[in-house]
Amino acid sequence: MFFKRIREDIQAVKDRDPAARNSLEIFFLYPGVKAIRMHRRAHFFYRHKMFFLARLVSQRAVRKTGIEIHPGATIGRRLVIDHGTGVVIGETAEIGDDVLIYQGVTLGGTGKDVGKRHPTIGNNVMISSGAKVLGPFKVGNNVRIAAGAVVLEEVPDGATVVGVPARVVRLNGEKIKPLDQIHIPDPISQELCRLEGEIYKLNKEIKELKEGK
Repeated sequence: MFFKRIREDIQAVKDRDPAARNSLEIFFLYPGVKAIRMHRRAHFFYRHKMFFLARLVSQRAVRKTGIEIHPGATIGRRLVIDHGTGVVIGETAEIGDDVLIYQGVTLGGTGKDVGKRHPTIGNNVMISSGAKVLGPFKVGNNVRIAAGAVVLEEVPDGATVVGVPARVVRLNGEKIKPLDQIHIPDPISQELCRLEGEIYKLNKEIKELKEGK
């Protein structure tokens, strides 16, 4: 299983990074691959309540790679951390399969929650450089998070989110029409117009009845 995971990690980098030239280079020189490999050891110690050893391994990984993954974080298969400097992944974060993370990404908390404090990332998600995903909510499958976005709430499957705070701009490939904050229809004005029309019709009917008499 250990060697199978390593082969998967290397192949995932080959598939996503056009600069990757060969397996040896990826295995020995790519910080993202090294950080994930060391995290698996740290996570093993963490699950077996050997917390000191878990922290020791994870802190060595930070010094060697510049990538900080808490030993308690749960990571799926074929995660690719491209470049990786400044990536921080919190203790209760969960990451699905085939996720791509760029440098400067934070999967963190807001400081307001207890227990589950960090996000759950679905499968086939891309989190671009500098993005922050903060809080104990779910980011769905096939999501794209733009560079520098700050995500503070749940993201549906197939969405593309941008901005601070992040908002959905595409859903399953379809562009989302932004809400016009200036020319929003006034519901009270619309109702008054409707009532005015009803009164006009009633007055007209009353007039016709009187003329009929």
